[in-house]
Amino acid sequence: MATADLRKGYLLGLTTFSIWGLFPLYFKAVEQYAALEIVTQRAIWSALFGALVLLLWKHPGWWQELLAHPKRIGVLMISSVLIASNWLIYVWAVNNNHMVEASLGYYINPLVNVMLGLLILRERLRPLQWLAVAMAALGVALQLITLGEFPWVSIALALSFGSYGLLRKQAPVAALPGLVVETWLLLPLALGWLLLFGSGTSTEPAFWTTTEALWLVAAGPVTLIPLLCFNAAARHLPYSTLGFLQYITPTLLLLLAVWVFHEPFPADRQLAFVCIWAGLAVYSYDAWNIMRKAA
Repeated sequence: MATADLRKGYLLGLTTFSIWGLFPLYFKAVEQYAALEIVTQRAIWSALFGALVLLLWKHPGWWQELLAHPKRIGVLMISSVLIASNWLIYVWAVNNNHMVEASLGYYINPLVNVMLGLLILRERLRPLQWLAVAMAALGVALQLITLGEFPWVSIALALSFGSYGLLRKQAPVAALPGLVVETWLLLPLALGWLLLFGSGTSTEPAFWTTTEALWLVAAGPVTLIPLLCFNAAARHLPYSTLGFLQYITPTLLLLLAVWVFHEPFPADRQLAFVCIWAGLAVYSYDAWNIMRKAA
């Protein structure tokens, strides 16, 4: 792969995971709205903005291929519910001062993927992968024992996103068209909720004449722009490299939680993180070793 392509790929990858890591700054700016209201607006504006992007950045044949495999639409319906659930938990966590737990969820996500591969795809784990998963499990157990609370936010985020990725493998649609179809499938639910149960500010017509409305409209670009960068990065970098770069996101999330929003990060919780970081180090070493032997 050419050096220029690698440099471009790294730049796009760093941009992608940095934006995802800085997402809390956006959600904190709209924290006056309920998490469900934010997610509803995110689905609506992502669907509209995504349709516009698809008109400009064409993916020839994706719609015909999707219609030729209707089962994929059914899979996308389930994956749309999973990604919406992930969005809802994440927004709630950020706006209710659980960002440290959210970062933990995205740290353990690669190890949850390994376990899903074992349990659902019947993949065999290598010894170092078993060790990495055991270290992550120890970290979760330590948080449960020392803090007396189960990290449900972390586990829910990791499971929902891991299951989402697993399902998307069963419906091989390009990332951008796939996400746009998912938001289209969420659109009836989002509009129905607004019409039947919505009581927030965004349900008032007068609200959409104010400059504050632009913050909710921005949910569309904020969701899709990093995805476009990710798609481009994936074309210029080995996918394994993207796997290592993904740790930028939870690291930025943790730094924002502790240093900017002053969430508590006591020694007991730090010990749990150390166990999970050690597990990720083992997991990363194993992945790097396999790549080196393959090369």
